[in-house]
Amino acid sequence: MKFIVALLFSLTLAFTAFGQSPSKILKQAEKALGGQKALKAVTSVYRTGRITRVSDGAEGKYLYQTSQPNLFNVSYDLGGFETETGYNGRSGWLRDSRNGLQTLTGTPSNEIQAKAAYRDHLWLKAKEEKSKIVTGGQMMINGKASNSIIINTPKGISIKVYFDAVTGLPVRDEIPNGGSVEVTEYSDYRSVNGIQQAFTHRITIGNETYEVKFEDVRTNQQIAKSEFDFPNISGEPLPDIPTLLKDLQANEDRVEAMLDSYSFTQKVTKRELGKDGNLRETESETTQLSFYKGSRIERVIEKNGRPLSGSDQEKADRDAAKQVEEIEKKIAKEDARKVKQNANGTPSDDNRRISIAEVLRASKLLNPRRERFRGRDCVVFDFEPNPAFDMKNAKSMLKFFGKTAGVMWIDEKDKQVARLEAVLYENYNVGGGVLAKLRKGATFMLEKDRVGDEIWLPSQTDINLSVRVLLVKGIDVNQVIKSYDYRKFETEVKDATVDGTKKP
Repeated sequence: MKFIVALLFSLTLAFTAFGQSPSKILKQAEKALGGQKALKAVTSVYRTGRITRVSDGAEGKYLYQTSQPNLFNVSYDLGGFETETGYNGRSGWLRDSRNGLQTLTGTPSNEIQAKAAYRDHLWLKAKEEKSKIVTGGQMMINGKASNSIIINTPKGISIKVYFDAVTGLPVRDEIPNGGSVEVTEYSDYRSVNGIQQAFTHRITIGNETYEVKFEDVRTNQQIAKSEFDFPNISGEPLPDIPTLLKDLQANEDRVEAMLDSYSFTQKVTKRELGKDGNLRETESETTQLSFYKGSRIERVIEKNGRPLSGSDQEKADRDAAKQVEEIEKKIAKEDARKVKQNANGTPSDDNRRISIAEVLRASKLLNPRRERFRGRDCVVFDFEPNPAFDMKNAKSMLKFFGKTAGVMWIDEKDKQVARLEAVLYENYNVGGGVLAKLRKGATFMLEKDRVGDEIWLPSQTDINLSVRVLLVKGIDVNQVIKSYDYRKFETEVKDATVDGTKKP
């Protein structure tokens, strides 16, 4: 009879838990942990303890640190083998005794950013970060029923969190980690400054399981920002950074001229998070691009993966021809303006583009190091807004880039940018905020390939931002731009076919 009663109780609990919404699950969890207000008041967490590898009993020290808004660091030593990973608000990195130090890129970079945000804020800023939270179902963990939720980020990273169905406390989370999943189980909760903290973590990564027992856990302790930066472990001298930036700027003009001789194909894919939390492609457009007298010409050739119809392609070609005419008019007008300005002794290049080198001069450069990228030696460094730079009198585009932080790879031999990641640190207003307002947290990633043994050209760009237009409409932009099939040509666009070859 006792067995039947226990079974019925378990089944009742299971069905009750399964029907709970994410908001109800999280409300119970927040109450169990100490209350939402108390959780939001936690700005940093510092934990130290001992880690044991279950397979062979190897032991070592373990350090865990977080600091808002998005700083994260974990380091440990097992039998002399050191492992450390972190995110410093600009770039994610990994270091171990076997592979050395490396900056994370691509999916691993997105994963460490999502992990840092979760460790710093739990689920409390999911809405602000444009993440979607959905129910993850129920599971028995260590003989106890648990409810789960899934946090899906706009970059397609999913974090699954399980909560004890009775107490509401988090008992497990699953976070993507470099091609595998890092599974952490939590136990031995104790109160620290009014917040329940798990003093035992059981972590499984791949085929290895580790047990971490914390001896000291503190919240809201002042942690130096340098604790989250790249370890300075290399004694190899770096090139003079000001000279490198000077060479970079001089090279950009040459690269721009080179780009005028290349045609290429570009596919823009728009994505969005559905109500179910899944990231889906909603539409795509493929164009072929050429350059005419330094200006870009675009011809649409596909939509949603299908070639245009004959009539639509004819219209696209007419649009391209019209672009050439507009460029000619613009050039004539610009030439007239330059003559007038020069006659008055005023500068004639106010409308020139803002170079990456100029952007970097408006930034504070940090953590310079050497790494390999695409098989090439690169100088890599983080950058962030420089409070000493005179943004008030800067050009508008420089003001925008001056609000970004991130990480950049520069090919040391070619003196060209090979890769760039950036995040908008502050809101950026267009027209005083009346025309548009780009919200902080917007992210940009530009990755390049070396083409023709002479030039680094874009291969993929990821853009994720939220903008308010005309004080009313909010627009979320989540898209991937892939550029490929670069071909060198010597023919003016108006004398060429869509594929860049000479007309008969």
